[in-house]
Amino acid sequence: MIVVMRSDATQENVDGVVEKIQELGYRADVEPGEFTSVVAVIGDTTAGGDDVLRILPGVDHVVRIMKPYKHVSRDFRKRDTVIDLPNGVKIGPSAPVAMMVGPCAVESEEQVRQVAEMDKKLGFTILRGGAFKPRTSPYTFQGLGLEGLRILRNVADEYGLMVITEVMSEMDVEMCEEYSDILQIGARTMHAFRLLKTVGQTRKPVLLKRGFHATIREWLLSAEYIISEGNWNVIMCERGIRSFDDEFSRNVLDLTAVQILKKESHLPVVVDPSHGTGERDLVMPMAKAAIAAGADGLIIEAHPDPTTALSDGAQSLPVDWLPELQKQVHGIAKAIGREV
Repeated sequence: MIVVMRSDATQENVDGVVEKIQELGYRADVEPGEFTSVVAVIGDTTAGGDDVLRILPGVDHVVRIMKPYKHVSRDFRKRDTVIDLPNGVKIGPSAPVAMMVGPCAVESEEQVRQVAEMDKKLGFTILRGGAFKPRTSPYTFQGLGLEGLRILRNVADEYGLMVITEVMSEMDVEMCEEYSDILQIGARTMHAFRLLKTVGQTRKPVLLKRGFHATIREWLLSAEYIISEGNWNVIMCERGIRSFDDEFSRNVLDLTAVQILKKESHLPVVVDPSHGTGERDLVMPMAKAAIAAGADGLIIEAHPDPTTALSDGAQSLPVDWLPELQKQVHGIAKAIGREV
């Protein structure tokens, strides 16, 4: 449930509500607003407490949030969440379209540098790259691990870029946090609840990819795991869902999810057209469609020579395609009143 304070409520009134919530055995999260504050009551509230809270000084009314994703819901936070990164980079509806571009897997420093150089030239702000690669087969390239993280960080710092990389296990969170500006939770680990809680205990921004068999409700509940641990810096990422047709595309990119999330949640939403299609020629059209649908950013795989890529070469854009990507995304963004 949430406790909505009156517009003239004092800080003492808010503190009194928080204290009473804690006495009832729940946790309280305060969400300051422009005109009034909201206090979320976190826990199994089936035992009640509504009547006690309703009569406290400064309380306007008490509302029960029926949705299981309490913090994630628009019912709790009306305003859009905007993620702040170093160097003034922001991700959210009021910010320029975030472009996260880089190789699927870090293979060498020279490979990463070639992509980063183009990112910088085009004004892309975030370098993506995988140091730990969850692969379907244990015999395929699994990433460079710590060395890959070091390469990403060194190259990104050289070009003034932010880093996003995937963390696969709660045991690796501290290490990845040291080298990365955004921690990525991949589709295969969206339901790794211990991992979600661990990244929730950091304050590092987290990009949460939708599992390829996950419903939107399940996806939102995974985000709730992160936020319930105190980390509000969550970015939702649509990356395609599994379907019965795998002849022409790897997945089905569900762009309806962008607007559904905008309605249901206050969190920023980005789209991954690389994994969402699995086909290089489909990436650019779906990138444009994602921006038109209201996405706050794109995460895209690029490689100096996709034919030699050790991971996902078929869906990686050649580096020399990136200027055209920037041009087309900029055109769509401008048409709908967004910056790039």
